[in-house]
Amino acid sequence: MSVIHSLRYSVVAALAVLLGWSVNAGLVQAQVVPGTGIKVEKAGDDFEDESWDFTHNLPKGSKENDENTRGPLGMSSNRRWFEGPMRGQPDHLKRVKPPAGGIEGSTGALLMQTLHSGVPRLVSHKPQQDDLVCNVRANTGGFFSVSRTPSVVARVFIPPPEQWENRTGVSFGFRAGTWGRFYNGPPRKNKEGKTTKPGELDEYWPGMFVKLSPGKGQQPSSAQILVRANQRGMDMAGPMIDEPGWWTLGMSFTPDGKIHYYASPGVDALTADDYVTTSNPYGFVCERFSTYFFNVVNQDDGSTWSTPWVIDDCEMFVLR
Repeated sequence: MSVIHSLRYSVVAALAVLLGWSVNAGLVQAQVVPGTGIKVEKAGDDFEDESWDFTHNLPKGSKENDENTRGPLGMSSNRRWFEGPMRGQPDHLKRVKPPAGGIEGSTGALLMQTLHSGVPRLVSHKPQQDDLVCNVRANTGGFFSVSRTPSVVARVFIPPPEQWENRTGVSFGFRAGTWGRFYNGPPRKNKEGKTTKPGELDEYWPGMFVKLSPGKGQQPSSAQILVRANQRGMDMAGPMIDEPGWWTLGMSFTPDGKIHYYASPGVDALTADDYVTTSNPYGFVCERFSTYFFNVVNQDDGSTWSTPWVIDDCEMFVLR
């Protein structure tokens, strides 16, 4: 290795350590740790404002199921959050005292729980979901190119098994709204029936989910993080959640069009050791970041509440 090349590699390697990149056989993989860089104000919430509230403009939307948005959309008092137009917001959104073990000094967090997750006044008896969306574009002026390396971080409280909905399956999601160019494989159809051809720009929603499996008989309860998705659109198995309590989840979006996923128990800042995986979900090369949001899922039977989920200190960052 030449002196110049050695010096260049040393500088890049040092930068990799600073940013949480990994160095293998002389190659640097840009896996930027979520939370690196400059915090984007008004693109998140710490829920410390005691007057925080949410206006539910019912009936909520269910465009994904019946093409009906039913505006105007619900909105938080600080205009940081709004009802997801595809599915509607969770039925119960309340500022609460953070559960034990949360961020030191925090006095507020957000409880999310839902009952009527499908089409209003109808019961599907299937798992359905509601969305709470961060109002990123309205509060910051638009999209963020991945050339700026945006990232998002959220603290999530995993409740104890006795509070779980009695259903095995995904219960919670931390996801992003992104746009990218489809490159892998034949034309694909999304849930709305739109066909995306290779090279076309389209919207997609990567993210991380928590799957709950309540115990039965001698079988103990278990929880696991799932990552959405590999290039074929299949969810990938992430770390098991051994104990209930606070977890920190994060995603970063790098200029190479890849998405990087991180997860760690506790509420400390994420590090390179918390890396889970990297992917081009659904075969897309990511070009711009639009927003992030949370899913709450339950069995839409008209009587069963979802598992209660609590989030705190939701943040967005850019590297430049």
